Amino acid sequence: MAKLENEINRRRTFAIISHPDAGKTTLTEKLLLYGGAITLAGSVKGKKTDKHAVSDWMEIEKQRGISVTSSVMQFEYDGYCINILDTPGHQDFSEDTYRTLMAVDSAVMVIDAAKGVENQTRKLFKVCVMRNIPIFTFINKLDRDSKNPFDLLEQIEEELGISTCPVNWPIGNGVDFKGVYDRSNKHILSYTANGGQSEVEKVEVDLNDSSLSSVIGEQNYNQLVEDIELLDGAADELDLERVSKGKLSPVFFGSALNNFGVEPFLENFLKMTSSPLPRVSDEGIIEPTDDHFSAFVFKIQANMNKAHRDRLTFMRICSGKFERDMEVCHVQGDGKKMRLSQPQQMMAQEREIINEAYAGDIIGVFDPGIFSIGDTICAPGKKFKFDGIPTFAPEHFARIRHKDTMKRKQFVKGATQIAQEGAIQIFREPESGYEEVIVGVVGMLQFEVFEHRMKTEYNVEIINEGLPYQFIRWIDNEGLDPKRLNLSSDTKIVQDFKGNYLLLFTSEWNIRWALEKNEGLELSEFNKN
Repeated sequence: MAKLENEINRRRTFAIISHPDAGKTTLTEKLLLYGGAITLAGSVKGKKTDKHAVSDWMEIEKQRGISVTSSVMQFEYDGYCINILDTPGHQDFSEDTYRTLMAVDSAVMVIDAAKGVENQTRKLFKVCVMRNIPIFTFINKLDRDSKNPFDLLEQIEEELGISTCPVNWPIGNGVDFKGVYDRSNKHILSYTANGGQSEVEKVEVDLNDSSLSSVIGEQNYNQLVEDIELLDGAADELDLERVSKGKLSPVFFGSALNNFGVEPFLENFLKMTSSPLPRVSDEGIIEPTDDHFSAFVFKIQANMNKAHRDRLTFMRICSGKFERDMEVCHVQGDGKKMRLSQPQQMMAQEREIINEAYAGDIIGVFDPGIFSIGDTICAPGKKFKFDGIPTFAPEHFARIRHKDTMKRKQFVKGATQIAQEGAIQIFREPESGYEEVIVGVVGMLQFEVFEHRMKTEYNVEIINEGLPYQFIRWIDNEGLDPKRLNLSSDTKIVQDFKGNYLLLFTSEWNIRWALEKNEGLELSEFNKN
């Protein structure tokens, strides 16, 4: 039991979130550098070389220089076992990020120092608040011309509604960026960029050292003294109890690209953030140190290994210890018992077979098609369910069919597998076959990714016909025949792959019409099944 608790207590599982291009993936790679997981960071947008971000493994990610799916990476650092989940920044893939946030114990919010709080940052922050996830802020790109750091803190507090506590403070910005001041030990860390290696040349100088002004410059020195006085008098004190409740965000400044402030951030963050947290189930709170194994599915990904055309299910372990080939119970699969052979841990698409894992870890298991997002897996004899993962209603719809009628089987397989990942949602008209389907997505770019993956992974070219629908509602009435409903002419009846009936509407007016003309009709924005 002592070993179990020790292993769990040294786990740290967190997501890195941001608006696109704030430097999230670059920060992820620098953390991997310090953990010794990689030796040279790839340039996310480097077109002159074949380097690309380690956490971006899909071909389309490498071509476009964006993250479109969450990556899972584990490494050791200073006695801690760290699980990082790098998430898509682009709003069209935000549903993947929302699901990923269900699997972490804290989040690192990356903010561009020149742009401040941006639209996607606000959306992701709201999800963190809904779950009371502790949020740590890394204000990035100080090596470029930036906003005043006090203005950045004020914007975070006003727009996101969370108090801030600067752990360190920037000295200059842009070409005059000299490093950071550590408020706890009153030392200045002056850095020199070195092209992305983990070991950086740095000079550590005490605030009262007579040589400080010559290291950072007279003007920077005078500004720093003035800033410190203001911070000590007005800034919130670091209160880890408030941090754990998501009410206070520790703030760090630096430049991920040039390694300014990354190592101090990592060291402080690991001490401040928590070990794996308890999880809510229909049987009550499940503690991570419970000796009975439990986990839930938060992500499914097909074709990570193109040579094997496999499908991996990602599980967050919530309690106890997992051992290779142990017998487990799939709760949503009618309690069926199974053995999870060849469990794996990830470094983006790179895999390593493991023999054991603990609460807080993320493992991948081969999936023949039996798991769904939100499923609970636990030790035999236990039969509880963790809280479900919400499904967001799609906002864009298209009719999709295959060009080559000889490839119907590949078309159905590809569309079904990608839909099971949660990247898209698939519907069909009642009593129709699968020669064509209606695909719903949260963001338009998902159509491009869907088409790319169907062609490269399943060798199927598709025809995409946009549809005018903007809203979708599930019919909650049991046993209701939707054909008997009085609906407007531009409302469409469809079914999902589980057989549930839904209605597609072109406007909110049509939704009101359906409710007014059909007494007792119950519609919902989320699938309750």
